Amino acid sequence: MGTPIVIPDFITVTLGFAVFLLGAGLNARVSVLRQLNIPEPVTGGLLAALAAWGVFELTGRSLSFQLESRDYFLVLFFAGIGLNARLSDLLAGGRPLAVLLVLTLATILAQNLIGVIGAAVFGYPWQSGVLFGSAALIGGHGTAIAWSPDVAAATGLDSAAELGVAVATLGLVLAALVGGPVAGFLIRRHALTPARPEEENTVGLPHDPEEREGIDHLNLMRVMFYLNVAIIIGYFLFALLQGAGLKLPLFVPCLIVAIVLANLRSWLFPHARPVARTPALALVSEFALGAFLAMSLMSLQLWTIAGLGLAIAAIMLAQTLFAVAFVLFVLFPLLGRGYRAAVLAAGFGGFALGATPTAIANMTAVTKRYGPSPIAFVVLPLVSAFFVDIANAIVIQMIVNL
Repeated sequence: MGTPIVIPDFITVTLGFAVFLLGAGLNARVSVLRQLNIPEPVTGGLLAALAAWGVFELTGRSLSFQLESRDYFLVLFFAGIGLNARLSDLLAGGRPLAVLLVLTLATILAQNLIGVIGAAVFGYPWQSGVLFGSAALIGGHGTAIAWSPDVAAATGLDSAAELGVAVATLGLVLAALVGGPVAGFLIRRHALTPARPEEENTVGLPHDPEEREGIDHLNLMRVMFYLNVAIIIGYFLFALLQGAGLKLPLFVPCLIVAIVLANLRSWLFPHARPVARTPALALVSEFALGAFLAMSLMSLQLWTIAGLGLAIAAIMLAQTLFAVAFVLFVLFPLLGRGYRAAVLAAGFGGFALGATPTAIANMTAVTKRYGPSPIAFVVLPLVSAFFVDIANAIVIQMIVNL
């Protein structure tokens, strides 16, 4: 393979915007994409990833995108989720949060069981099944990369890192394609509607132009001010937590600070102009998520999947079928079979196979079409931020050390 073609950060961001606009244009013209609730950045991002694959096949050189600004968009997005979180929502989300915690642990165990069996069937060391399971799927690229040296040391599998990245890449693609259609099926089959349809969308504006309110420069400036304040304080909290030996992604302390900031503001200044649940915040949140996801998907190296052949195809098919069945027959009934359960089904489908941003993008596509579900956007990030890494690490460690 030749020397990678490095794309500077500023150009990466610009291409991310272009990719998002491409996806939005295609979704507007191809009705089946809207009916399946495929997020706009997913449509454009996957096409761009296929184009990058074409460049690799023609030239032998990969595209290497510098992604520093992408991380800012992720933090900005989660700060927006925090600003939207009312204390009443956090209290109301107690039961679904507890249910999701238990179901997430069950998913981690099931994914690793499928991965271990699949690895053994196709001649891989059975401990490498974690890379076909929760290390790469519910854990994502970061967890797969972090655990691949341990797997390599325990099994002698030199290609552990490449395997983990390939599974995480395919999982992200599948997560983006599965969640929306599953939620749409549940909503149509059970004729579900939002409990509070009059509320603003947490992320994104409704598709119907008549439901959109005016957004002026003052509203946007106010939203960006509070988001940046939350991020600045979040950086300090992040440094304090690191100093105490607690490793969390940067977006987690920013999410926490934004939740506290929003609820303190509403308590201390009840008559101030609103920031939470406003069209301006919904617009900024969708913009940040769309930019992040478009850049993430367009930078996928899809050719890393092609070389793994039958083993990865068969095991990922089993993982996808499990995820869909689990959402339909376990998660949705346990969460009450209501509209919020359907929205969380979209998110959990994306989260179990891919990553939290993909899950939120799936839920955004659903709520823009069918109506708001604010609690879902608070509950799922809390599960993915605080619980998954700890539970996943314990299970993976047990399997690798056996």
